[in-house]
Amino acid sequence: MTSMALAATLFGAEDLRMVERPLDRLAPGMVRIRFGAGGICGSDMHYFRHARTGDFVVTSPLVLGHEIAGKVIEIGGAAPGLKIGDRVAVNPSRWCGRCTPCREGRLNLCENIFFMGSASKTPHMQGGFATTFDAVPEQCVKIPDHVPYQAAALAEPLAVCLHAVARAGDVSGKSAVLFGAGPIGLLTMLAARRAGIAEVTVVDIAAAPLAFASRLGADRVVDVSGGDDGLKAQAAARPFDIAFEVSGTAAGLASAIGIVRRGGIVVQIGNLPGGQIPVPANAVMAKEIDLRGSFRFGVEFMTAVELISDGSVDVLALVTAERPLAAAPDAMRLALDRSQSVKVVLTAH
Repeated sequence: MTSMALAATLFGAEDLRMVERPLDRLAPGMVRIRFGAGGICGSDMHYFRHARTGDFVVTSPLVLGHEIAGKVIEIGGAAPGLKIGDRVAVNPSRWCGRCTPCREGRLNLCENIFFMGSASKTPHMQGGFATTFDAVPEQCVKIPDHVPYQAAALAEPLAVCLHAVARAGDVSGKSAVLFGAGPIGLLTMLAARRAGIAEVTVVDIAAAPLAFASRLGADRVVDVSGGDDGLKAQAAARPFDIAFEVSGTAAGLASAIGIVRRGGIVVQIGNLPGGQIPVPANAVMAKEIDLRGSFRFGVEFMTAVELISDGSVDVLALVTAERPLAAAPDAMRLALDRSQSVKVVLTAH
């Protein structure tokens, strides 16, 4: 059994190092997983660039990574339904099941959550960008042999997007505008399609992601790098029922509130590095807009694994580059270059 693990560890802004560390003895009730693949998420990139994402600030070394899949190599005690050698998608969330949100079925709002690769608590919760990492059995969802680890790792972002679409309510037959053509925006578009949305317009300030959105099935794309007059004209001709704000920018939220129809819904998915976004509250009031937050996911993780496994959602269509885990720092820089990449996935080799 291996005694060392190599982990992508963040020490500060743009200071990500591959650090080798000894493995402790596996604790009772835990399973040990060999890394198969991991997706680089927007929050990983925020951590890398700013040593924070939203209100979560890195104050001690943090192993990144929460979009992960791998193989079970050791089991400490009882793990019903799991055996050594199982290939699994790893849910980064450990919910307590006891707090008020958990009892209400809102697991993503658990007051005692352990979420891998997050600085939301001190000590920080270490992530899965490591050759070997530990989880509890409940985090492990078995995947069929035909599903590559690269696809299974993307169950987590797909779950985020399934939850975001659920927060919008019944979207069938409605029109939506989506701000931000990154991976979460694109997966939100696919999730909305699955839920029966009639039309999706994708908005961004970069040409390459918008071209990718068109190829993936957006009805319209709008480049607002030179202003939003075209977007406003489109909204005037055909008002939007729902806006998904994925960019995590003040401009994106203001535009979403400004162009969604009276009585419409705005779902805030994006996370701003500094944690503060000004809100045009008079428009929210006068148009009676429902402004809804969307944070992580709950039972949608299981649904995401099922959709990937049966081929209903082709998450690999978003992957523009793969890099070995050992090259995580360079892979992070590639992921930050929106002209060169949409989704970068780390692999074991």
